[in-house]
Amino acid sequence: MAESVFRAEVAAAGLGDRIVADSAGVDGWHEGEGADPRTVAVLTAAGYPADHRARRFDASWFADRDLVIALDGGHLRELRRMAPGPEDAAKVRLLRSYDPAGPAPGALDVPDPYYGGPAEFAACLEMVEAACAGLLAAVTDALTPGSADGAAPRGRHPFPPQERS
Repeated sequence: MAESVFRAEVAAAGLGDRIVADSAGVDGWHEGEGADPRTVAVLTAAGYPADHRARRFDASWFADRDLVIALDGGHLRELRRMAPGPEDAAKVRLLRSYDPAGPAPGALDVPDPYYGGPAEFAACLEMVEAACAGLLAAVTDALTPGSADGAAPRGRHPFPPQERS
C-alpha cells in the first residue's frame, strides 16, 4: 500500500526519474504472492495502482538504498538488526514519523489491517497517504542542491523525520 501511494506522489511531483520506490517485507510468508485483495480494493477505489508481488528484504539491498521505510516498530527493529552497519541502520525510519500532522511518538505504527475488514484497510490507507506527503517533502528536500553531491550536512541524516515535541 505504501509503495503504491508513494510512487503516485513521486509521479505527481514529476520526480519519477529521480526517486525509485519499491517494497519488501521482513518475512517471506507471502513471497511471490500478489497484494491482499482487500488492499487492492482500497487502493483501486482511491485511484492508486495495485500491481505488486511480495518479496523479502535482503540485507545486501542497504548498499543501494538511501532510505528504508518501516511501517511499524517490529519491522523497524528487524530491519535495523539486518543492517550491515550503523550507517545502514540509520537509513531505517518509520513511515508515520513523516506525517506532517504529527502522530504522537507512541502512535507511529501503521497497524497491520490483515485481520480486519474494509474499515481497517481504509484507515491504513489514510495513515499511509498522510505520511507519504511528508516523506515526499523530506526526500525532495534531500534532492535540493546544497552541496556538490546533494548530501546532508555532516551529522544530519538526509531524510530527517518530522520533529516530535
